[in-house]
Amino acid sequence: MNLMSETLTVDVLDAQGKKAGTADLPGEVFDAQTNVPLIHQVVVAQLAAARQGTHDTKTRGEVRGGGKKPYKQKGTGRARQGSTRAPQFAGGGTVHGPTPRDYTQRTPKKMKAAALRGALSDRARAGRVHVVTGFGIDEAPSTKAALQVLDTLSGRKHVLVVVERADELAWKSLRNVERVHLLVADQLNTYDVLVSDDVVFTQGALDTFLAGPVKGRGATAVATSSEAEEDAK
Repeated sequence: MNLMSETLTVDVLDAQGKKAGTADLPGEVFDAQTNVPLIHQVVVAQLAAARQGTHDTKTRGEVRGGGKKPYKQKGTGRARQGSTRAPQFAGGGTVHGPTPRDYTQRTPKKMKAAALRGALSDRARAGRVHVVTGFGIDEAPSTKAALQVLDTLSGRKHVLVVVERADELAWKSLRNVERVHLLVADQLNTYDVLVSDDVVFTQGALDTFLAGPVKGRGATAVATSSEAEEDAK
């Protein structure tokens, strides 16, 4: 970890593209050392975990037919064969073919976190991390309005937009845009940062990301009335 990292400051823009303030990007997250081998290992593991692993081929014992010896052992001048479902025959089984398997690789949480910090730091040092107050959508989803805001932040081909989980209007407005990849703050990961040219946070999403994952019962569900009474006692 880079002990000399400093807090970076970026402008926060409003929906009209005007400066609405500044946001601090903590150095331990956005100015950390970029460990390329670590990032490579984490990305490879992430892509491996995304594989279904349902590929399957049949061996000679699994394909249909071929139970009878095709011709007698001797006297034909041909090589001896015991089945037409041997690998050398059309319709025969496959030798050493793929079978269903799990591609998941064990990756410690600290490695994932360090790789994400390195990827974000690389983008931040290049001036490719942006913060916006919102996309200026109040009543109904509007892709046109959201893109107008996004164009003031970045004109690059691949943009990662990080929004709050409750921001449904922004999500519905940008989810079908080809050059935009949408994530909520707790889904931010190394691979999506690396394949994006720019990273755009809403102010709320940045605050949520820097606050870290929510822990406890409230992280997954709203407490029931009985649970609330127990907590009050």
